[in-house]
Amino acid sequence: MIVGSQRALFDIPSDVAYFNCAYNGPLLNASVEAMTKGSQSKARPWERRPSDFFDDPEAFRLAAAKAFGSSGDNFAVIPSASYGVSCVARIFEDRLSEGDNILVLDEAFPSNYLPWERLSSQTGADLCVVESPPDFNWTKAVLERISSKTKVVAIPNCHWTNGAILRLAEISEAARAAGAFLVLEVTQSLGAMPLDLEAVRPDFVIAAGYKWLLCPYGLSLLYADPKWHQARPLEETWLSRADAHVFENLVEYNDNYQLGARRFDMGQKSIPSVLPGGVCALEQIGRWGVANISEALGKITEQIASIVEPFGFEPVPQNARVPHILGASMSAGIPDQLLPRLAEEKVFLSRRGNSLRFAPHLHIGDQDLDHLADALQRVLK
Repeated sequence: MIVGSQRALFDIPSDVAYFNCAYNGPLLNASVEAMTKGSQSKARPWERRPSDFFDDPEAFRLAAAKAFGSSGDNFAVIPSASYGVSCVARIFEDRLSEGDNILVLDEAFPSNYLPWERLSSQTGADLCVVESPPDFNWTKAVLERISSKTKVVAIPNCHWTNGAILRLAEISEAARAAGAFLVLEVTQSLGAMPLDLEAVRPDFVIAAGYKWLLCPYGLSLLYADPKWHQARPLEETWLSRADAHVFENLVEYNDNYQLGARRFDMGQKSIPSVLPGGVCALEQIGRWGVANISEALGKITEQIASIVEPFGFEPVPQNARVPHILGASMSAGIPDQLLPRLAEEKVFLSRRGNSLRFAPHLHIGDQDLDHLADALQRVLK
């Protein structure tokens, strides 16, 4: 159980109400301190040892395993969601052909659309777009499109525009029954909503780090089920080969990879100005507990829904959305100047289509909710 706002762990001024973590999560103060220290270490490179190239990536893997379950061997250090999805799409190149299909969502985020579009064009498989359901029931919409021709189901845990939920356990069961691979791009939920890897049994999971994982830019996460640990990586980086720590022998090229998902690591995975910040973030998420984070954020978005409804907003129903993201539309359309005027009031959120998207984290307290209500009253009066 998380008691009270965790604002003291972030550098967010008291007069700022930040509801925009689905756009960009704030760094923890501890992450900033660790990254500053890491940056300074590069000023004295003669003090860096070969082991420094591996210690932080291993700490990042271990922190991910503790926070999200599974073994650290199943996690790879990657720079972005598009890198992770592209890595997986490349693995599937020789497993798809004409007559197969790849399922993606309508208005999917580009990182989880463009690599599949490329795979479709290279293999002849059909790229099938699941249309947006008017009742927000994405689970039913996806289940209705899975067939014997489906070979890849590439979905998130929630739609990035408004937080509408997809129930992964049900979709996973249908995908396995159809013989399809399940690839989860969970940038908008990992770290803020539990994902039971044992129950869902995905082939791959990808998440950009700079949103709900509270990581710095350039650091993201890929989970690979052990059955894929022999697959071809996107990069042939020397840092992922066996005995890479023996620098004096690097010209003796090693055909063997390091264990587990490490073969999928990005080349420059040991950036001293980045990795320490990510380690701090995942360790803090582990201390809070993802289930506790989700419960706390669910209470906050419920309060936000009650605040915005009197102003004519129509939130995605509670049973159709994730706890940490609230999309709220207006039947007459959202005024173009609403977000700029709210920003002038130091209230920050996003608009995606005809939805305002509220995405709070644990820094939000009662003062922020009061701030939001007062700002809406002034802006919409």
